[in-house]
Amino acid sequence: MTRAVGAAIALAVAAAVLVWLLRTRSTHETEVACGGGFVAAGARCCDTPASDGGICAHATAPPPRMVRVPDTHLVVGPSDWEAEGRVAPRTIDVRAFYLDAYEAPVATGSDGARPLSGLSLAEAEAYCRARRKRLPTEDEWLAAAAGPTARRYPWGDTGAVCRRAAWGLASGPCAHGASGPDSVGAHPDGRTQLGLEDMAGNVSEWTLSSSGPVAHGGSWQTALATELRTWARIEVDPAAHDPRIGVRCASDTDPAH
Repeated sequence: MTRAVGAAIALAVAAAVLVWLLRTRSTHETEVACGGGFVAAGARCCDTPASDGGICAHATAPPPRMVRVPDTHLVVGPSDWEAEGRVAPRTIDVRAFYLDAYEAPVATGSDGARPLSGLSLAEAEAYCRARRKRLPTEDEWLAAAAGPTARRYPWGDTGAVCRRAAWGLASGPCAHGASGPDSVGAHPDGRTQLGLEDMAGNVSEWTLSSSGPVAHGGSWQTALATELRTWARIEVDPAAHDPRIGVRCASDTDPAH
């Protein structure tokens, strides 16, 4: 056997092993991506999987609650090379407010645990207004997701893995074939220190800024971890019904009083 032939065989074997490892890793991550009380069913996390394993049966959203975000001072800027040229440094000061712990769920039908998606800006505003709430400003959303230390991700500075957020569900890396977002609150490893769920992935959330409406948070379609960063934005036509975008409402006062 010539040296060239031996090298070619070794390369082919190494490539086959790599493919097997990637497939094994992807399958394993899909199986373990769900938080406690949920099981994987295709590209979803379900509390009660359907008999065919493809959808969730009789899924219900967790009880609604709001989280107090305290007065926050932070500096938003390119803290890593991936943000260079994409984030203009600026200082944010936000007064205390309240934010829904969960993205607004469908809440009706046999699969009510999924968040609302495909909402236009007007529909998102109407949803919050009907509940005597409002959309958060972009600065408020950043204060809630990044905190005073300007975290890269809602849970911290590292570890954009599948168990922490519902992302990469349509074409990888966390699953394949998803046609919509995951169950609300199915990834508790990604919650913020304040207890906010799904601030990265699942659906992006409408916010209001001085330059106009913009969505934050990545989505179930997101394929790159950088799009889950707290500074990442999705700029879309406010009238569009984008399947990536949902809503999380804010309030100036304690909803319990």
